[in-house]
Amino acid sequence: FWWVHKRSYFLFVMRELSSIFVAWFVVYLLMFVAAVAGGQQRYDEFLDRAASPLLLVVNAVGLAFLVLHTVTWFALTPKAMVLRLGGRRVPGTAILAAQYVALAVVSAFIYWVVVKA
Repeated sequence: FWWVHKRSYFLFVMRELSSIFVAWFVVYLLMFVAAVAGGQQRYDEFLDRAASPLLLVVNAVGLAFLVLHTVTWFALTPKAMVLRLGGRRVPGTAILAAQYVALAVVSAFIYWVVVKA
């Protein structure tokens, strides 16, 4: 646990561990799609399992890790990507802001599609 003593090391390790939860949500989404494709009974069974306290806790912790993963990934982008526009380097804050705006737009669209249906 040498990495818990320095904030930058701790955040690095937490971001790497967050990949486990990214993978979990991919698997969970595939299980959801399979349940929907399997008919009403399988969908209802999936919803019953999803309401279990264990899965609620795992998904809540997973959401926290996904937020950490997203924020740290977005913060790394301006450092890893040099974007030039008209011969000038685009400031990192503009790249970061564009990512958050895009995230908000895509999230709003998905929300609209789900609520509209």
